[in-house]
Amino acid sequence: MQLLLAEDDQILAAGLGAQLAQAGFAVQHAPNGPVAEYLLTSQPYDIAIIDLGLPMVDGLSVLKTVRAVRPELPVVILTALDKLDARLASLNGGADDFITKPFIFSELEARLRAVLRRSRHAGSGAAPFAELTAGALRFDRETRRAMVNSDLVDLSPREAILLDLLLANTGKVVRKDQIAALWNDDGSGNSAEVHIYRLRRKLDSSGVAIRTIRGLGYLLEADPAGTRG
Repeated sequence: MQLLLAEDDQILAAGLGAQLAQAGFAVQHAPNGPVAEYLLTSQPYDIAIIDLGLPMVDGLSVLKTVRAVRPELPVVILTALDKLDARLASLNGGADDFITKPFIFSELEARLRAVLRRSRHAGSGAAPFAELTAGALRFDRETRRAMVNSDLVDLSPREAILLDLLLANTGKVVRKDQIAALWNDDGSGNSAEVHIYRLRRKLDSSGVAIRTIRGLGYLLEADPAGTRG
């Protein structure tokens, strides 16, 4: 079972991830809200654990985004708030279950397996929108391969992640801090600018423009006229 653990407490995430792995889950960790949103809307996880107190984008907002794209994905909420309002907000927001910190791992495991049993009728859990397109550009999210017409585009791992993020948000501004969060970068250098420059060169004939929105970030849009910003 592929499981995403969205938890900003690094010590808790490491310990919980190890226990989940011993219980038979293949665990990937998201340290904040933007990373959790990106991974959960682009990768074929079977179940997710989301902490309500995620930084940058809170857990309920992540849940709302995920539910709009993957309504069938089983989600268990972690919360340090032992209050009725927090539990109701989680369930009304689309969570399948919740558990309050601190918790005993055996209870969390039991809840995860119960949620998975209830969700089996929903389907295979395949990733939505496995291929993203814009202009003559096609991007396979599972293999991270990009094609312009019939030509393969040679992408580095960071370029593939950046292109996926831009394509998934076509017509919307992607902030530099969102890019930095995906790369576990503090955003103080010019890494994003360098990779944007390289992507523009590689996608020159794709009918896609990556525009710099000064002071905000970058915006990808189909550009049939072939102009560049």
